[in-house]
Amino acid sequence: MQIHVTDQKGIRHSLEALEGFRLMEIIRDWGLDVKAECGGACACATCHVYVEPDWTGKLYEAQDEEIDMLDNAFAVEDNSRLSCQLLMSEDLDGIELTLAPGTQKDDAAAA
Repeated sequence: MQIHVTDQKGIRHSLEALEGFRLMEIIRDWGLDVKAECGGACACATCHVYVEPDWTGKLYEAQDEEIDMLDNAFAVEDNSRLSCQLLMSEDLDGIELTLAPGTQKDDAAAA
């Protein structure tokens, strides 16, 4: 299985993914530039991604906790999600994501 992630510089990465892992873990473990400060506890919004519209219907709806965290995120769109709240499954094989602005590890890079 794979996920396809476009980073903050517009570079597309195809990443091997294992079922049951959080998309945030996959992105982070492959070394892409994402803060993911809370490590997947849905306590920050630093793993904010945009899900390509063709894929949004395959995701379960965001829960209140995720929606509350997205309220604190920068540049939220209708297709915004927290990658820590999305679990890899066969249904998501090939999902297309874009890392949102402000999610870089180096705050200077986000400016």
